[in-house]
Amino acid sequence: MADTIEKNVTRGGQFLVKETKCEDIFTPEDFSEEQLMMRDSVKEFVDKELWAHKDRFEKKDYAYTESSMRKAGELGLLGVAVPEEYGGLGMGFVSTMLVCDYISGATGSFSTAFGAHTGIGTMPITLYGTEEQKKKYVPKLASGEWFGAYCLTEPGAGSDANSGKTKAVLSEDGKSYSITGQKMWISNAGFCSVFIVFARIGDDKNITGFIVENDPSNGISMNEEEHKLGIRASSTRQVFFNDTKVPVENMLSERGNGFKIAMNALNVGRIKLAAACLDAQRRVTTNAVKYANERIQFNTAISSFGAIRSKLAEMATNAYAGESASYRAAKDIEDRIAAREAEGTTHQEAELKGVEEYAIECSILKVAVSEDVQSCADEGIQIFGGMGFSEDTPMESAWRDARIARIYEGTNEINRMLSVGMLIKKAMKGHVDLLGPAMKVQEELMGIPSFDTPDFSELFAEEKGIIANLKKVFLMVAGSAVQKYGPDLDSHQQLLMAASDILIEIYMAESTILRTEKLAKNQGEAKVQEQIAMAKLYLYKAVDIVNSRGKEGIISFAEGDEQRMMLMGLKRFTKYTNNPNVVALREVITSKLVAENEYCF
Repeated sequence: MADTIEKNVTRGGQFLVKETKCEDIFTPEDFSEEQLMMRDSVKEFVDKELWAHKDRFEKKDYAYTESSMRKAGELGLLGVAVPEEYGGLGMGFVSTMLVCDYISGATGSFSTAFGAHTGIGTMPITLYGTEEQKKKYVPKLASGEWFGAYCLTEPGAGSDANSGKTKAVLSEDGKSYSITGQKMWISNAGFCSVFIVFARIGDDKNITGFIVENDPSNGISMNEEEHKLGIRASSTRQVFFNDTKVPVENMLSERGNGFKIAMNALNVGRIKLAAACLDAQRRVTTNAVKYANERIQFNTAISSFGAIRSKLAEMATNAYAGESASYRAAKDIEDRIAAREAEGTTHQEAELKGVEEYAIECSILKVAVSEDVQSCADEGIQIFGGMGFSEDTPMESAWRDARIARIYEGTNEINRMLSVGMLIKKAMKGHVDLLGPAMKVQEELMGIPSFDTPDFSELFAEEKGIIANLKKVFLMVAGSAVQKYGPDLDSHQQLLMAASDILIEIYMAESTILRTEKLAKNQGEAKVQEQIAMAKLYLYKAVDIVNSRGKEGIISFAEGDEQRMMLMGLKRFTKYTNNPNVVALREVITSKLVAENEYCF
């Protein structure tokens, strides 16, 4: 059984060197009846409890955020990912993504509270805790009786998470640790019951995790709520620990394992953050379409103006691409977890390793979708014009709330560099064969290109050829860069950023093409013309980005004949035989949006 699952599961990063068939990916159209019911109940909760009271979140009503979280707990929504034996619903990874997606679109304040509690507040105990720790804390966290927070960031330790100065000192009787230090930007601090705190014991190289109950009489104090650009009703405070006593049995995992816990929590957090940015895009797009249909200028609805139609098409396309890639990766993770469990691994270990396997995809999604939601909200404001800048419309709060997503869970700059760095490490370990395909690309560059006219009669035949060529661009740029710089590649951050953008566009564009191909096979091309247009439009834009970033990368490290050869290769690999009419593609997409008066894909 395990062997069968293993063969069908593509390993993390392998999308770059392995052709994926559309039948082998999961799409939002594949949701089960149970998942659709879960989605609908989440949407009902959000519309009734969150969207209808959006003004309360914007007015910093922290108490309303807390009471909304309690209601979510009563509905079981805080325990979706928690195993049943600890009071949760024990649902699979795709279902946890689905809930995170649809619960997060109304307001960033609630989305942050939910994400911090269910992810970094609860998950480290579920995945790293002892049986006693799980039994004591997880049921209360799953039900919403207690709320969790996560204390990692310090004034001097942000992206460099392992450089924290908070200290943990063992008592003379060996029964407790005394924690002293300062943590900042702690989500849910104002109403949490328990903290996951990271501190250093002695001169240890790595930090250690602790479960610390929030008891002000035990040396725990806080600053007032931070006043932030967005997520205004998300409780965010500095937390001070002054000789806070923590029983030795509240150490999380082993001594020095804190950095590993933090990094693995971030992997899950990254893909969940991508999910948390999806419904925000749907809602912003729907609001923009409705407004464009109602707003009359020059005796006509502005939804009939090409400049507005172009924006709506791009907003919908990016949302559709984000969905496609996020759920593809979520199912890959779920399948990997199942494969591990079938081999007899514990649920804890299976989930940890399953997510860790796809850390590259998690970073890709975090960057791509967080940037798309910001762009979507920005264009939403533009479509509303002056009204978009007003607090009376939902656009300005969506724009402010979106901004934090590029900083959360490791900044987008860190994640860009991580995605390429992790891929190269996987290649070094033999988990992904990059060397063989990179050598083939080098040979192809030296050879004579084929002048045969390809057969493009099948749907996406040319687009799939282009995706394969974009992969060659990455292998050409990254392969040559590794050859030139070796281990020093880490210090060439601008080159890594360029390579990362190529990697991101490949994954996002391929996921969108595969989802749409699967949809067309199941429903017939005639019924999915708009989705076909979105897949083609996304790829066209991706090719432009790959061309630009590839050129920048090549020129930064190659000279003379090598540079000329690589630039010729770049031109060859980013060339269409039949250039798509992007204006016509946008028209197909927007006509559907305007007719349906909402995001309808």
